Amino acid sequence: MRVAVFTSMYPARTGTFFERDMRALVQAGLEIEVFPIYPPDESAWGLSLGLLTPEHLARDRVHHLSAAAAIRGLFPVLGRSPKVALRDALSVVAAAARYGPVALAKTAYVLPKAWTWGGAAQPRGPFDHVLAYWGNYAGTCAYLFHRLAAPNVPFSIWLHAGTDLYRDTVFMREKLAYADNVITCCEFNDQYIRRQFADVASLDAKIHVCHHGLNLADFPFQSDGRAPDRLVAVGRFVKAKGFDYLVRAVRLLGDRNKNVVLELVGDGEQRAALQRLAADLGVTDRIQFRGWQPFAAVREAMNRATILVHPSDGLGDGLPNVIREAMALGTPVVASDVAGIPDALRDGCGGLVQPKDPAALAAALERLLDDPVERQAVAARARSRAEERYDLWRNGARLAEILRTSRRSTRRRGQPLRTAA
Repeated sequence: MRVAVFTSMYPARTGTFFERDMRALVQAGLEIEVFPIYPPDESAWGLSLGLLTPEHLARDRVHHLSAAAAIRGLFPVLGRSPKVALRDALSVVAAAARYGPVALAKTAYVLPKAWTWGGAAQPRGPFDHVLAYWGNYAGTCAYLFHRLAAPNVPFSIWLHAGTDLYRDTVFMREKLAYADNVITCCEFNDQYIRRQFADVASLDAKIHVCHHGLNLADFPFQSDGRAPDRLVAVGRFVKAKGFDYLVRAVRLLGDRNKNVVLELVGDGEQRAALQRLAADLGVTDRIQFRGWQPFAAVREAMNRATILVHPSDGLGDGLPNVIREAMALGTPVVASDVAGIPDALRDGCGGLVQPKDPAALAAALERLLDDPVERQAVAARARSRAEERYDLWRNGARLAEILRTSRRSTRRRGQPLRTAA
């Protein structure tokens, strides 16, 4: 079975869950081809977690297309299928225009890519399924590609988090109505989709929760031998991650004679602001900015930490990948009680605090820092949950079965969709 997978960027520094999901599909016997809508980060090719190999995903099955090449390839396609292309263009552009100029520009950016890819001959034969790995502009690109190149095969869309579900849901109702499967990564998202898009017909019957998985053999459990006073946080330095609240919590812990060391692994637009905040609060000597690290180094940082902290400031991530990784490794987690995080950490599998509350965060960290017995108990419960829910190969086999057994709805086959009001 051949699957066309549309994603935002690949390879990418923050794409470990995409790589794992795709590797699991390959392991389950599917052949995938990847269509990233954005240009590649050339420095990220070497960060692959074992997916980019000749036997799993050769580089010639990752199809990057420059904007110029997409425009050049556009005109022959429009000449062959002008009615479908123009009708779809009007629908998606009208929907995007209501979200402002940025959404309109991003939608316009994917139009020629979708049509050029859709009009190109497939040297390895036709696709059996089209999977939009993200619901946003990658999802729109997949929708347009499917309408042009493969309208009679199943179409699935995978929704994750803030970037494609909680905000800027451009053309979302149309894509949900058109899809044969709506896949998401946590129970919170399942209920969120049902509630926010309750007006989409037949939605309930096609939603599937498929947790992102881990190859648990790569995450040996280690609950003892850890430093007693080391925190770690991992991710992009953006406002939604809430790392500024963590820096403030470090200061509060210091005021209580808990002189912890915090490793911040990652980088991003908020780095300078975080460094200024640390200096203003007098905790520069207790915060280590590690920058982007290869996965082995990130895992090592989690292994030496007393606690992993993920202080999301609201609906941003669905269920952050690093939380699952820490749970598997035996690193206790304290995180914000938002989105899919409590799906993983409730029942004593971690600490949950309200977002944007440095005092509550500091108090939760202090309780665990002061109680090594409870830290070990939390770690053991979290590992059990990881084994139960987040096994990569079991989850990948389930997803592959959903894709294999899907059939294109005759009601949705080839239908033009009206723009939702």
